[in-house]
Amino acid sequence: MSDSAETNHSETAETVSSANRATNATSTTRVAEHAETLGRLRRLGRLLDNSIRIPGTNRRIGLDPIVGLVPVVGDVPITAVSAYIVAEAAYLGVPKVTVLRMLFNLVVDAVVGSVPVVGDVFDAVWKANARNVALAEARRGDPRAEEIDRRFFTLVVGGLFVLLLALGAASTVAVLWLLGQLV
Repeated sequence: MSDSAETNHSETAETVSSANRATNATSTTRVAEHAETLGRLRRLGRLLDNSIRIPGTNRRIGLDPIVGLVPVVGDVPITAVSAYIVAEAAYLGVPKVTVLRMLFNLVVDAVVGSVPVVGDVFDAVWKANARNVALAEARRGDPRAEEIDRRFFTLVVGGLFVLLLALGAASTVAVLWLLGQLV
């Protein structure tokens, strides 16, 4: 090999080695960042859903049902913080289907939680934030995650479709019955 070829080969090897070190450093930084983000999400989920032990029981509640007691505006800030958890999970690379499942948990929490008193009890039991943090942790590195969540999502959409059909049939029967009573 000539001197210039050896020099080029040496420079190329050094460039590749340098690129590998940079990639490893970036990868290490990313892993640390993701671990820090998951820790922050765990603390936030605990604060919202499990931070306060109910005296005399083994049950825990968090700020979600307590802040939800404030009429009209109580659920808005909690829903915003809950949306932050979902957004961070998406940033961490959680599969899209899992993010949809997390959004489903969030929407159920927001809709049912907005009903006065009953919604606050529901919030204390449903614990959407803790569910979403657990989903983010479980699905982030699981190769089967997308398949599992896709099945869940298919069942939910199928169940909603059947429910809508049943409501349509029930309303049709009710209208026919009312028309029969009027005639």
